[in-house]
Amino acid sequence: METRSSKRKRLLQAQSESHTAIDRITHLPDAVLHQILLLLPIKTIAQTSVLSKRWRLLWSSFPDLDFTTLNPHCMSCYYLDSCGGRSSVSPNPNTLDCISQTLAARQRGSDIRVLRFRAHLGFSRLNGLIRSAIRHNVQDLDIDVCTDDYFNLPRCVVMSESLKALSLKFRPPGFRLPPSMVMKGGFQSLQTLSLSHMVFYKKHYLLDLFAGSAFPVLRKLTLDSCCGIKFLDVGCRALQDLTVENCFQLHGLTVSGPRLERLRVVSCFESSSEKSWVKIIAPRLRVMHWEHNAITETSCLENLASMEEAFIGFFALDEDTRAEKYKSVSNILSGLSHAHCLTLQSQCIQILSNNHYSTISLHPFHNLKTMKLHTVLDKNNIRGLLCLFRSSPTLHTLILKIITHFKAEKTKAWNKALWDHMSSSEQEQYWESRSQTFKSFLQHLKVVRMEGLVESENEIGLIKFLLKHGMALQEMILCSGHSNSRDPVRRHEIRSQMMGFSWASSNAKLAFH
Repeated sequence: METRSSKRKRLLQAQSESHTAIDRITHLPDAVLHQILLLLPIKTIAQTSVLSKRWRLLWSSFPDLDFTTLNPHCMSCYYLDSCGGRSSVSPNPNTLDCISQTLAARQRGSDIRVLRFRAHLGFSRLNGLIRSAIRHNVQDLDIDVCTDDYFNLPRCVVMSESLKALSLKFRPPGFRLPPSMVMKGGFQSLQTLSLSHMVFYKKHYLLDLFAGSAFPVLRKLTLDSCCGIKFLDVGCRALQDLTVENCFQLHGLTVSGPRLERLRVVSCFESSSEKSWVKIIAPRLRVMHWEHNAITETSCLENLASMEEAFIGFFALDEDTRAEKYKSVSNILSGLSHAHCLTLQSQCIQILSNNHYSTISLHPFHNLKTMKLHTVLDKNNIRGLLCLFRSSPTLHTLILKIITHFKAEKTKAWNKALWDHMSSSEQEQYWESRSQTFKSFLQHLKVVRMEGLVESENEIGLIKFLLKHGMALQEMILCSGHSNSRDPVRRHEIRSQMMGFSWASSNAKLAFH
């Protein structure tokens, strides 16, 4: 028979066992624990190695090494020494020591999926880090460094069979690529490539690096701030996404990609070049961003039948007034005639409004449903607007983002006679005199949104005209500019009078924001 004392002892023991925590995390598979650790900064991940031998092994085989989260001025690095496999703590080492020690202490056969770091280091040390990563079959290598001299990219990077993504960002003086024969025979598995501050001076044999059969599986290519690159030919057969930025010395660009879907060219081309060109042949191209580029002498956009969205903006100097320049702009816009959505910056409207452009016509945008225009709404740009309206016969939505200069706002302030007597402004009369030339536009337009309104004469003239002739108009949204501080009472009066304009569509709604 159990005594009272033994019974109490048994109950206390059972209660103690019931409160003992069970370590369920440690026994999870490595892949699951690696995925959990991926949510933490690398310093925190390294600190888990002091918990037990199991966690030390997890750290030494952790596949995603992102050292960009480290503070180079104050940090501790946990790593495995190569001899006894024990966890060691190095008091406040710099970033490079952390990276070197971590790579040196990795388990044999433990591949690196991702390695990212940024630092200021010497040639030999950087070369050693890269070679160590390649030995561990790194798949994604992302380096942002500054060296004291030009860095020659090791050939082992080019010939790596495991490397799928490579991002190299070198601060000046930059880095050099291996010879063309080495480059064209390598990168057989590379799918993503980003190069910044690449040096092309006296490297003419690299100019056709991305043409022909090179980079057989490359899908995404980014070139940023590349020096000495004057002629670029991109024709990788698997390429889907191309970005070229800040290549100011570029004279000629040829892009031909059977699978290219997205193209972004920003701040490129030398404005003073007398022989500059762009040629784009991409039957699958869906999205194109052409921003802040100097106008080339010739432009040729062919076979862009899949175009969905285009954003176009130019950097034009006052001396860019030759007929060839205007013809080049016309060729770019006409090449986008299949686009469904088109956004044009203010200088595009200015170019289309120039007298030199009067003899040049655009191909009609038969598929265009949405057009966004950034423009100053004055008499200097009205020809460009008319040209675009005339070339958009089936447009559904028009968005005008009005740019208002301080002087224009002050001189074109509210015109009392315009409101009180409903007189027609000069701009409205211009629209009326040419309404038949873009009748199809007025018959299909359903939504108008005007942003940045200051309720000037030019704005009101266009509003009155669109309401009067927009037979299919369903909604007009008018958004006041931030600088518009007109008396609220007077603004309400203006809007009330606006509701009294002649409306061609009985279904139209007018909204104010």
